[in-house]
Amino acid sequence: MVDIKSTASSGLRATLIGDVVGSRHVADRAAAHRVTNRALRDVGAGAVDAPAFTVGDEFQGSYPTVGAAIDAALSIRLALTPAVDVRFGIGWGAVSMLDPQAGIQDGPGWWAAREAIEWTAAAQRQPGLAMVRTSFRVAGGDRTDADSINAALLCRDHLLGSLDDRSIRIVNGLLRNQTKKDISAAEGISASAVSQRAGRDGLDLIVMASQYLRGVP
Repeated sequence: MVDIKSTASSGLRATLIGDVVGSRHVADRAAAHRVTNRALRDVGAGAVDAPAFTVGDEFQGSYPTVGAAIDAALSIRLALTPAVDVRFGIGWGAVSMLDPQAGIQDGPGWWAAREAIEWTAAAQRQPGLAMVRTSFRVAGGDRTDADSINAALLCRDHLLGSLDDRSIRIVNGLLRNQTKKDISAAEGISASAVSQRAGRDGLDLIVMASQYLRGVP
């Protein structure tokens, strides 16, 4: 069950649940909460329900398309890396409003997101899947693209998890449409070095994959 404010009508949507990985071991949990909250505010535009903290280190929100939810999850992750590690479950399904005044929601869409984030958490404990941070589940049989979306998310998560801090900053800049020249100036390295990293670390590939995923209905 979800306790978030919303004026949106009930219906199909992409639901997003995220939480902080290893939050009990974070040295300054209050600071981590503040920086995560800022990242959540930055992805509120276009949401059905803007992502917000619910209980503890968990946050929830919803979007009109799966692509928008995937893009929001990526933006949150890149805004917090490496200080705060987060994982996500994205669902697709119907959402019903149980209490409009309190903003309490329920429904298959939220159950799907819960199933997804529980799978993400379990997958991280497997050596071969330790870099997984995002998964997707569908409630009902109205979509047939779940396996394809999950295949793309698994590969993108592995690439992201393999990057060092500088490459994370560079790919974040590329995703924000910064030029490699501007990125090189900010990093204090040559534009050629940025291009070499983009090719070697698969940064251009991550950007292209993210553009495709952003367009998923």
